[in-house]
Amino acid sequence: MATEQQSGEALSDTRNSGPYASAVNWMESLSETQFAYLLLTPALVLLGVIAVYPLVSTFSMSLFADQLTGSARLGEFVGLQNYVDLFTGARNYALPSQFLPTFTSEFPFVTNIYSSALAVTLIFTVFSVLFETLIGFGQALILDQDFRGRRWVRVAIIIPWAVPIVIQGMIWYLMFQPNIGFLVGTTENPALLNQLGLIGTTPLRNTADALFLIIVADVWKTSAFMALLILAGMQSIDRSLYDVAKVAGASRWQQFKLITFPLILPTVLVAMLFRTIDAMRVYGIIQTMAGCQTVPSLSCLVVTTFNTPLYGTSATVAFVTAGIIAVVVSVYIVNFASEGL
Repeated sequence: MATEQQSGEALSDTRNSGPYASAVNWMESLSETQFAYLLLTPALVLLGVIAVYPLVSTFSMSLFADQLTGSARLGEFVGLQNYVDLFTGARNYALPSQFLPTFTSEFPFVTNIYSSALAVTLIFTVFSVLFETLIGFGQALILDQDFRGRRWVRVAIIIPWAVPIVIQGMIWYLMFQPNIGFLVGTTENPALLNQLGLIGTTPLRNTADALFLIIVADVWKTSAFMALLILAGMQSIDRSLYDVAKVAGASRWQQFKLITFPLILPTVLVAMLFRTIDAMRVYGIIQTMAGCQTVPSLSCLVVTTFNTPLYGTSATVAFVTAGIIAVVVSVYIVNFASEGL
């Protein structure tokens, strides 16, 4: 009997002192913050493999010469020379579109703004995100109300967002083709949009007109995404706050100003952050509607130079694009902090 008891105690000591027990004891000794980081470690490792490593690899590739890096041989280490050539315009002669806009000493100070991939990308980002937020906010305010058929209206709003980018681009491409599309006419028989002076008779061959239409197409598709995110935030607001405001005699505008907008602002900022990052990487809608030759963007410049192939230049543009996106994200984060989010 004593022998069996000693054997059981020995087995218990082995379990309490084994690697598993040591690991359990170590985790129990962690603080809540340390334990949270421990749980996040697998996700951080996965993020490093699929995000950080390609970024580091791209930066490494940008430090080597391609056919256009001065007198350096292909594949030779040139340091930051590719970046210098990109920002000084020394490489514009061989690129499908220049990176920076051309500045002059005379008014309007900038010429050929639509030939700059950076300028086109920023114009697209600012206007598309702005109008998507405003329209999405309005849709969310409507869908937050109780009315008959609200469920079907929500489904109808989601439909444009569900359309694949390539299909969306082809739809809008055909809509604005002369002699085919119903929204554009010919010189002899102009359509309404031509008569109003909004677009020319060949809008998808003109950079300014094509960029305008691409922004409209993107707003048509993605405002539903903004509406869904903002609506989710509105649904989380405590409805008793509105009851108290009504009892206090607050108008609808005062309810929106003092309750809805402050409480929904964090959701709006997060939604704008998502859309800004996505808009900075715009490529599919441009390529399917007008082509990268007509409407240059940063992603178009990366893909085109990579296919040339100019790997060093392509990697340089890609890394600069990632840096610009990082700066934009930092601005949003600073805004979040200033709002106490």
